[in-house]
Amino acid sequence: MDDEPNSLKVLSAILQEEGYQVLEADNCDLAMQSLDRDDMDTVITDLRMPGKDGMDLFEYILANRPGLPVIFLTAFGTVESAVDAMTRGAFHYFIKPPDYAHLKGMLAKAVDRKKSLRELNLPGESRNGQNIRIIGNAPQIRKVLETVEAVKESSSSVLVCGETGTGKEVIARALHFGSLRRDLPFLAVNCAAIPRELIEAELFGYEKGAFTGAHARRIGRFEETAGGTLFLDEISELELGLQSKLLRVLQEREIERLGNNKKIKVNFRLVSSTNKDLAKLVRVGHFREDLYYRINVVEIRIPPLRERKSDLPLLIREFLNEFCLMEKKALSVSDEVMDIFQRYNWPGNVRQLKNSIERAVILAREDKVVPGDLPEEFAPVRKKIGLHLSKTLREIEVQAIKHALSECRGNKSKAARLLGISRKAFYKRLRGNG
Repeated sequence: MDDEPNSLKVLSAILQEEGYQVLEADNCDLAMQSLDRDDMDTVITDLRMPGKDGMDLFEYILANRPGLPVIFLTAFGTVESAVDAMTRGAFHYFIKPPDYAHLKGMLAKAVDRKKSLRELNLPGESRNGQNIRIIGNAPQIRKVLETVEAVKESSSSVLVCGETGTGKEVIARALHFGSLRRDLPFLAVNCAAIPRELIEAELFGYEKGAFTGAHARRIGRFEETAGGTLFLDEISELELGLQSKLLRVLQEREIERLGNNKKIKVNFRLVSSTNKDLAKLVRVGHFREDLYYRINVVEIRIPPLRERKSDLPLLIREFLNEFCLMEKKALSVSDEVMDIFQRYNWPGNVRQLKNSIERAVILAREDKVVPGDLPEEFAPVRKKIGLHLSKTLREIEVQAIKHALSECRGNKSKAARLLGISRKAFYKRLRGNG
């Protein structure tokens, strides 16, 4: 994706010469449509563009195609944004104009990574959800698993609640692929990522000529689901008018495509998610009360990572194995990193942990992941741990001095010899200046 025609043409030609099938897009909406329609191996995108840009596309991919490698092309002035994207899981970035030989090499690695995900069916391959794994032994997670098991075969609507990055779509996929619907479609729609003026067409579909740009009939998500599961991610972002239309669909189980008043029967199970307090939105008039009760027949609440830190070792091992396999490395996590992770608050939850492990595996130069391999957001915790260690060492030192003096019945010279330090050093430490 690039809004500069010459850049798009040149890069496309170079990659086609390498044998790649290339799809081009000069704007974000077109790129999103291609991602919905085709099974991509890698995305190469310009970072800064008029209107929606490469970061908007990256956000869409994180939400809808997790595991899809993204390579950024950026100018000097936007390198900081590209580096930020790397810490959140982007595959690589190049400063324009890129070194095409290096770009081709990095692209080959990205394609291999996607291929490995497909063949091994590892977490992150969004189109292959049959082996969904919910990792954790914390009591809150066991409760989530029990609820999933109890309601997976039901046709009732489920609302999955939790902070961003807790794994709401993983739960939705577990409900679908663990049920008899597993061979029917599972379709995910991120209500926050699709522009409001397009979301209705996305859900209901449209006829040719229904609006400017409607050059052919398109089947909407309600029809496409065809007996499977429709996952509406961040349903709180739907505007009130569309909430009303969704309620009618759930009640009547029929729709009308845009540009056609013919009634069409639809059959799907609805699973919704939100990172907001829907009950509060109902009270202030931002979410319909009748729709709230319709989608919230069963509620599954996912705890944030900071409330289930006992699961950190399990999650770390899972992600470490995954990314070591991709990078062809054999690594462990140092005790210092484990300490940092246990003390960190995890505002980005499991998704942040996964991205941090991936980055650390890529950057690791030793046989262990060490604190220097972690993103900058862990720096305050590293500093606190350093201060804590300094205090602890001082306490140990004072204890040793007291013990030596006791053993030597107050004789400082003997105590110094017992500790293996000079008398001068002993006195400095005794005064707290050592």
